[in-house]
Amino acid sequence: MARTRPIDPPRLTDPPRERADAARNRALIVDAARTLFADQGVAGVTMEQVARTAGVGKGTVFHRFGDRAGLAVALLDDGERRLQDAVLHGPPPLGPGAPDRERLLAFVDALVVFTLKNAELLIAAGSGRGGGGRHGTGAYAAWHEHVTDLLDTPPHVDAGLLAHHLLAALAPDALVRLREGGVGERRLRRSLSEFVARLSAR
Repeated sequence: MARTRPIDPPRLTDPPRERADAARNRALIVDAARTLFADQGVAGVTMEQVARTAGVGKGTVFHRFGDRAGLAVALLDDGERRLQDAVLHGPPPLGPGAPDRERLLAFVDALVVFTLKNAELLIAAGSGRGGGGRHGTGAYAAWHEHVTDLLDTPPHVDAGLLAHHLLAALAPDALVRLREGGVGERRLRRSLSEFVARLSAR
């Protein structure tokens, strides 16, 4: 039987407080990167272009973000926090109040939609040299915790490892490859829902 127990939902780490000038520079850089990425694609933009468009020194961009992967992570942050807010405070089944299995199905579907919409940024974020790429971000840790909590597994099953396997099925490069191969978004979402339903069946 599906459980309706309360769980501790995932929370993304709040960004550190910054001086006013540092926060202003960060906003200028992120806005410049968003515009350039939309116009030219993530791979076609250099850090020098971002600095020039933002009106800051190249060293400032490298110091704050490291590389394009760091910029991609920053650009993803707003969307990830909106998804988190829906998980924390939105209506069920994505938000609180539904049985775990229904919440898991709703969350995976929402994450598929988010992944397809932001695939290029997610792929760029996963190419970072430090911190394990995409898997080293706070968002991945939060989603992994949420999926682990929602999986209704027998005691001998490692729910945390199973959650990693489930999230691997939502890898942006794999979804993009399938979509480019002719698999439409609706079919992808339906297939992944069926996968989650079978995985969570007891």
